[in-house]
Amino acid sequence: MPTWIWILLVILALIGGLAGGFFGARRYMKKYLQDNPPISEDQLRSMMMQMGQKPSQKKINQMMHTMKAQAKNSK
Repeated sequence: MPTWIWILLVILALIGGLAGGFFGARRYMKKYLQDNPPISEDQLRSMMMQMGQKPSQKKINQMMHTMKAQAKNSK
């Protein structure tokens, strides 16, 4: 086989590997962030307390629901 065919195959394999790795990592991170949200109820409660608000469980649940809805809409 000529050398140029080998070079072409190596370049195509490199491009295919990079594209596959990128999209695979992207899908993995989306699933990870969906399963493990970056902010928890405790963190939200402490943020509200630092801002001078007295957080009720109802308000925290509303904010968590809103954040989950925004995450679903951004897909």
